[in-house]
Amino acid sequence: MMERKRTDCPALPPGWKKEEVIRKSGLSAGKSDVYYYSPTGKKFRSKPQLSRYLGNTVDLACFDFRTGKMMPGKLQKQKQRFRHDPLSLAKLFWEKRLKSLRSSDVSEQVLRTMDLPKGLQAVGPDPSHDTLLSAIASALHMSSTPITGQTSVAAEKNPAIWLNTSQPLCKAFTVTDEQIRDQEVKVSQARRSLEEALMADSLARAAENTRELLEGKTA
Repeated sequence: MMERKRTDCPALPPGWKKEEVIRKSGLSAGKSDVYYYSPTGKKFRSKPQLSRYLGNTVDLACFDFRTGKMMPGKLQKQKQRFRHDPLSLAKLFWEKRLKSLRSSDVSEQVLRTMDLPKGLQAVGPDPSHDTLLSAIASALHMSSTPITGQTSVAAEKNPAIWLNTSQPLCKAFTVTDEQIRDQEVKVSQARRSLEEALMADSLARAAENTRELLEGKTA
């Protein structure tokens, strides 16, 4: 059995509801789960999911998902920890140190730079295209958390304090279903091209081995 309590959430725009589901039986009796509902009834199970949906309309930097309240004191402690943590500061600006690196093919020709969607806009100490690309690639490979970008608008005014070091140096963005479908098509095409290239290489190797074998027999 579960007990559900749904209340208004003053920290979010009008019409938003907070729901707390308390478990009444089983090994997890007494524990609770928290969800949020938009005015249209859409359900949100985590703060990153909520941040992606709200975008820049609400600054959730000090929003506590479990209590549904703004906790500025908690954010201040986090900022102080980042300010005195050399590792966090080093992670914050690594893109600037590595921005001159370029990918090259076997002939040492620089590969064409990847084009990013127009909806991705850089923010931070070095708002360049190369830095943004490096930051997003690093976040995708090194982080297991959802990538939302910098949800705090204050990051543009004072990046040294307000930047979230666990997120890439770009403004908050939303990935649409259409963009996901387009990417799936690109991945499918790339895999098909790779498969054709591998097959052509395999056939060429087989033909070369056959030719060498025939030449060895006639020698």
